[in-house]
Amino acid sequence: MTAQPTPDSAPLLSVEHLTASYRTGDGVLPAVRDVTFDLHAGEVLALVGESAAGKTTVAQAILGLLPQQATITGDVRYRGTSLQSMSPEDLRRVRGEEIAIIFQNALASLTPTLSIGEQLAEVYRAHRDMDEATARSAALGVLRTVLPDPERIADAFPFQLSGGMAQRVMIAMATALKPSVIIADEPTSSLDPAVRVETLDRLEVLRNEGAGVLLITHDFGVVARLADRVAVLYAGAVVETGDVRTIFRQPRHPYTFGLLQSLPSIARRGQLVPMRGQPPDLATLGAECPFLPRCSKAVSRCRVEAAPPLTEADTGVPGHLAACYNPMTVDRSQLT
Repeated sequence: MTAQPTPDSAPLLSVEHLTASYRTGDGVLPAVRDVTFDLHAGEVLALVGESAAGKTTVAQAILGLLPQQATITGDVRYRGTSLQSMSPEDLRRVRGEEIAIIFQNALASLTPTLSIGEQLAEVYRAHRDMDEATARSAALGVLRTVLPDPERIADAFPFQLSGGMAQRVMIAMATALKPSVIIADEPTSSLDPAVRVETLDRLEVLRNEGAGVLLITHDFGVVARLADRVAVLYAGAVVETGDVRTIFRQPRHPYTFGLLQSLPSIARRGQLVPMRGQPPDLATLGAECPFLPRCSKAVSRCRVEAAPPLTEADTGVPGHLAACYNPMTVDRSQLT
């Protein structure tokens, strides 16, 4: 784990009041709601939450990759420059060269009709203006860092690769130009243990080399190993954020507490405590706290007032914020 950045250090990436919604046949679906966070050089910020919490939408909104039926408001700044104000050509330059993304499903994200070597070479040709032979050589070089027999892999097509091999290729493609920001969307999902460890090792090396990593995951084991800070998403909004040690030991939002209690490795006395209920229907969200139907600590205020904003938690730890009128008071260390 790296040292925390000083408060006055300029972030690499700033997401400010990001809101994203989809126009559907049944109306507007608010997928991301007023999300704000900073990512600094040499740190890993983990976005965690259940499926459909809005994690992937945040990642794709940062780089303008959402479909046309999506509406985005708020601002995303890279090194102080708004990505939304960039021309399409400038934004294309930033993608891959300055900010790269490792997609969740590597096989589905690779172009099926192009060989691996052609796809990697295209990264260099688009951003480094290399000729075909030089780009091919560079592609082989980066493949050599993640896979044996790079010549064979370069001539293969995506359907000829296993999931683990495709994930290694995706990591090579995302990091080929040594970007300053890496967005890793569920980088270890559906991988065997060996490839999973290798992927985490690679992300750790990149972080130690100074890259800022936005890690999107629901795996708290990955969070415990890599993350410096955590932002917990529920129904598209951040409900708690803080450094990883504080979040694990002193969660204050009942949702965060429930997520941690449901994990096999850290459940109370080895017994799983499942979280009741299901994530809400985003199309029918009311003004109150979206976690209200599942919350065991709800009070009258939760039912009659609008959803609470993020406020300083009672832990006294700088940057520990929770959006809850009746937060948890017990520390998890007392439950073991």
